Amino acid sequence: MSGGVDSSVAAWLLCERGHDVTGVFMRHGQASDVSAGATGGDCPDFCAAKMGLSPSQSRTKNVCCSAADAADARRIADRLKIPFYVLNFEDPFERIIDHFVHQYLAGRTPNPCILCNTWLKFGKLLEYADGIDARFVATGHYARLVWLEATQPGATQPGATQPGATQPGATQPGATGVSPVLQESHGQNARGTPVLQESHGQDARGTPALCRGVDKTKDQAYVLFGIDRRVLPRVMFPLGQRRKEEIRRIAAELGFDVARKRDSQEICFVPEGNHAEFIRRRRPDLRTDGQLVTTDGTVVGQHDGFERFTVGQRKGLGVAMGEPYYVVRIEPLTRRVVLGSHEELARRELTAGEANWLIEPPTEPFRAAVKIRYRSRAVDATVTPLPASRFHVAFDEPRHGVAPGQAAVCFSGDRLLGGGWIE
Repeated sequence: MSGGVDSSVAAWLLCERGHDVTGVFMRHGQASDVSAGATGGDCPDFCAAKMGLSPSQSRTKNVCCSAADAADARRIADRLKIPFYVLNFEDPFERIIDHFVHQYLAGRTPNPCILCNTWLKFGKLLEYADGIDARFVATGHYARLVWLEATQPGATQPGATQPGATQPGATQPGATGVSPVLQESHGQNARGTPVLQESHGQDARGTPALCRGVDKTKDQAYVLFGIDRRVLPRVMFPLGQRRKEEIRRIAAELGFDVARKRDSQEICFVPEGNHAEFIRRRRPDLRTDGQLVTTDGTVVGQHDGFERFTVGQRKGLGVAMGEPYYVVRIEPLTRRVVLGSHEELARRELTAGEANWLIEPPTEPFRAAVKIRYRSRAVDATVTPLPASRFHVAFDEPRHGVAPGQAAVCFSGDRLLGGGWIE
């Protein structure tokens, strides 16, 4: 429970469904001494021990991003009459901050929200759930978990069919080299994108598939690609079938004071939104200023730090070119930021590493829709698995703004297949 409208309504929905719910708030910001009462509760002793704190420390050390958010979450928990605990995740979150700084200083563009979901919300929180004998971890993400039925042995997926055209066990032409798959209970992707064999994690319900939320304007499946597929059966997304306006309406009808609370648009540990200044505060000893150059090597200006830039950036370049120019490359060793035209920004392929698959790890090329940023659209591509948990993506059409450090995430229709970090 973050203190926002989404997780608040998610908690209410779970209570309405008859679940035994415990609310938790993650403290992970800069430490400041605030009484436990300001954040709305104490950690249980076993949680404090697990986080490396004594019980007294856990009650007096506030490391949340916003004490007001913690207080909001506590008030909702009180309204719902559910237990509420504040968990100290300062140490593991420091790892996320260090990664964020390191990536920018390597000329890459990180996405710390993905790491938070992977390492904390569906990592550390699951450890905490085990500690209190909780079966599930639920969040307010706009995503869905869909339980799929397995095809019969030997069934192959068609290369391109209309929704619902393939029945479990049916064999279709044009599927050479494509492994058996699961039939999605909500219908097959209209593009007929092949999905590779999935035989892991089945139980009485079938096999869990992580899918986009119904509200495509709020869909957050992209930032969940790093979840270990072995834990999917223990994940719940109560908001996945609903739209944002409905969630706000429910909150207002319930009298929740967070009903009109603004959605967070910033990185939680950089609340002022100035990531370059944050990085400089963390690494004041490092020199990052240098030249602005065009793709032909012409020096057109100076910059005060390459951490201010990301591939695809157009505004705030600090130099007037007379026509639109974009950041096409960042060179941390020379400290140069390379500018070019929109055409020079185009890329038809990329390579990604540290792949995480929510299907049986693929071994042969397959078709997918690939998304390169949270707010970009997914476009059709051919994905080829590579050794060492890497994969290559060849797009059907050029993509602009392919930035090292961002995630390349593969979808088949609404289903998230997996992804990796752009190299």
